[in-house]
Amino acid sequence: MTDLLRPIEILRPTRLEFGAGTVGIVGQWAREQGITRTLVISGGFNAKRVAVLGLPGEVAIFGQVKPEPDLPNLQAALAMAEAFQPQLVVGFGGGSALDLAKLVAVLPGSGQTLHEVVGPEKVKGRSVKLAQVPTTAGTGSEAGTRSLVTDPATEQKLAVQSRHMLADLAVVDAELTMSVPPAVTAATGVDAMAHCVEAFTSKRAHPLIDLYALEGIRLVGRYLARAVADGSDTEARAGLMLASLYGGYCLGPVNTTAGHAVAYPLGTRQHIAHGHACALVFPHTLAFNAPVMAEKTALVLQALGLPASSDEGVVRDATHAFCAKLGIEMRLSALGVPEASLEAMANEAHAIRRLLDNNPRDISAAEILAIYRRAF
Repeated sequence: MTDLLRPIEILRPTRLEFGAGTVGIVGQWAREQGITRTLVISGGFNAKRVAVLGLPGEVAIFGQVKPEPDLPNLQAALAMAEAFQPQLVVGFGGGSALDLAKLVAVLPGSGQTLHEVVGPEKVKGRSVKLAQVPTTAGTGSEAGTRSLVTDPATEQKLAVQSRHMLADLAVVDAELTMSVPPAVTAATGVDAMAHCVEAFTSKRAHPLIDLYALEGIRLVGRYLARAVADGSDTEARAGLMLASLYGGYCLGPVNTTAGHAVAYPLGTRQHIAHGHACALVFPHTLAFNAPVMAEKTALVLQALGLPASSDEGVVRDATHAFCAKLGIEMRLSALGVPEASLEAMANEAHAIRRLLDNNPRDISAAEILAIYRRAF
C-alpha cells in the first residue's frame, strides 16, 4: 500500500537538538534570539524544575497542564498568555504540555478561537517564538504540527493541525526522562511504538515515512524493557526518545489509524492515560489489520523481537504478552471501565473518521465493540 508516486510533505522544527545533557541549549538559543519574556507551559512536576532551561529575563510558568488537557485547561493557559504577553512560549513536559504550548503560541491576539482553527491549516499565523522540550518518550509532539484538546461538552478530542505550530527549536534530552516511573515509561513507550506501527500499516503509508516507522518500532523493541527495568539506563532512555521522535515524524504526513481511534474514548470518557489506552488496544487492532497487511505485520513483530507472523491469533497473543511483560494492566475491567459503557465508546470511536479512514481494513462499530469486549 506504499506509493512512491504520491506527493508527501515533511516538516521539521527549524532547529532540533538531540542528546543527553542538551537542555541548556534552550537558554542559549533564547539569548541569541533576544528573548526577555518567556511563558513556560508544563505540568506540576516540571514546573518545579524550569530552572534547568536556563531561560533569560522574566519567566512566567503555567504549571497546571492536565494529563488529558481540556478546553478549560487551555483557556486558563491562554488567559495567562494574554496577560503576560511573552516573546517565547516553551512547552516543557509530556505530550499534553507540548500540545497546549502550540495553541498558546498561536491563539492569543490572533482573533481566532480554538473551534475556528480545528482541522487542517486554519491557523492564520504566529507572532511569538516556540520551543519544545519533551520530558517523556511517547508522543513525539515536539516534532509535529498537531495539537489535541478534549471538549468536555462532547467528551471528544479536537484536533488542530498547522505549520504555524511547528517549533522553532526542539531539544530532546534523554536525561530529562530519568525520573519517569516504570509504569509511565512503559505506557509512553508503547504510545511511541503505536504511532510508528499505525503509520507503517496505514492506507497512507509512504516509503519516506516507513523508514522512520520501522526503526522507531525496532528502538522500542530494543530499549523499552530495559528502561522499565532500570530508569537510570541512559542509553535505553535515549533510544526511547529517538523512537518517540520518529513516531512524531510519522504523525504529520501519515498519522495514526484504528488503534488511536479506539483508544481515544478510553482517555476522554474513562480517564485512562493515553499511552495506557494505546497499549490496551494495540494487540487487537494490529491483529485485526493483519489479514490485509500480512507482510508489514510480520515485520512489526520481528522489529519488536517477536517471532514474525501475520496470523491474527498469534499476532494478538504475542503483542499482548509484550505489553503485559512491561507491567501494563491489559484488562479494561481491572481499570474500572464499566461494561455498560463499551457500546457507547464503540460508536464514538467509529465516528472518528479522520483516523479510521486511514485504516487499511474497514472496521465497523460492532467490530470495535468486539475489541473492547475482548480487552475487557
